[in-house]
Amino acid sequence: MTADIDKTAGPKNTPPAGPQAIKAIPVRHYGRYLTAAVAIAILVAIIYAFSQGRINWHAVPDYFFDDRIMTGVGKTLLLTVLSMLIGIVGGIVLAVMRLSKNPVTSTIAWFYIWFFRGTPVLVQLFLWFNLGLVFDYINLMPLYKDTWSNFMTPLLTALLGLGLNEAAYMAEICRAGLLAVDEGQTEAAHALGMSHSKTLRRIIIPQAMRVIVPPTGNEVINMLKTTSLVAAVQFSELFRYAQDIGQVSGAPVEMYFLAAAWYLIMTSVLSVGQYYIERYYARGSSRSLPPTPWQKVRAHLTSFSSRKVTA
Repeated sequence: MTADIDKTAGPKNTPPAGPQAIKAIPVRHYGRYLTAAVAIAILVAIIYAFSQGRINWHAVPDYFFDDRIMTGVGKTLLLTVLSMLIGIVGGIVLAVMRLSKNPVTSTIAWFYIWFFRGTPVLVQLFLWFNLGLVFDYINLMPLYKDTWSNFMTPLLTALLGLGLNEAAYMAEICRAGLLAVDEGQTEAAHALGMSHSKTLRRIIIPQAMRVIVPPTGNEVINMLKTTSLVAAVQFSELFRYAQDIGQVSGAPVEMYFLAAAWYLIMTSVLSVGQYYIERYYARGSSRSLPPTPWQKVRAHLTSFSSRKVTA
C-alpha cells in the first residue's frame, strides 16, 4: 500500500524564505532640538545686548596687538611658568615630607599646607610685599645684604606669593598620585633588586602621572588666570597693561574685554596641550586611546562623504 502523494505541496527541498530587511527608523530627540533652540536664542539675545551697549568695540582690535599688550602677554606667560616650577618642585618635596615616617618632617609639611591653603592668594601677596615692617633689611652674610624694600621687588613678590601658594596644592596632588599606586608595585620592584630611587623613577612615578597630570593641567590654567592678582603689588603683566591703556585711552571697559580675549586664547592653547599630555600618559591604562579632535573631525567628514556617495 502506497501513501497518497499531496500534489499541491511543493518540493520538500525548497529553502525557507529569508528574513525581511529591517527598516530602522531613527529616534526623534525633540528635547535636544528644543534645548539647542533655547541656547541659540539666549546667545543671540546676549550678542544683541552687547552690540547695543555704549561700548567702543573698535578699540579692541586697535589695541589687540599693541606693544604693551604683547609685553604683558609675555610677562604673564613667564610668570606662569616660573610660579608653576616653584609650585611643582615645592609640591614634590612637601609630598615626600608628608609621606615620610619622620613625624617632624610630616608635621612641618602639614602645617605649611594648612597655612597656604587656608589664606587667600591676594592676602599672601600683600603680606610678602609689606614684610618690610618686620624685617628692615635682609642679611645673607657674604652673599647678599640690602634693605627689604630693595630686596622684595614686585617680581619676587609675585613669584613667592604665587609659587609658594601653588606648592601647597601641588603637594596634595602629588601625594594623591603616589598613594594611588598599589603597594604591591613597590614590593615587586624591591624583590627584583631595584633601589628605592629607581623604583620611584621607573615604576611608581610613571603610574602616578596618570593621576597627577589632569589636576596639574588645571592648576597651570588656574595659575595663568591668577597672575592678574599681581597687579595689586605693582607688577605689570597683561591685566595691568590693559588697565593702564584703558585709563589713557578712555576705554577701560574695552581693555577689560581685550584682556579677557587674550586670557581665553592662552587658556585654550594650554587646554589643548593638557589633552595631549593626558592622552600620552593614558597609554598603559586603556586598550584604545580616545580619538583626538582632528581624528574626530576626519571621521565625521569621512562618514558624511560616504553617505553622500551612497545617496
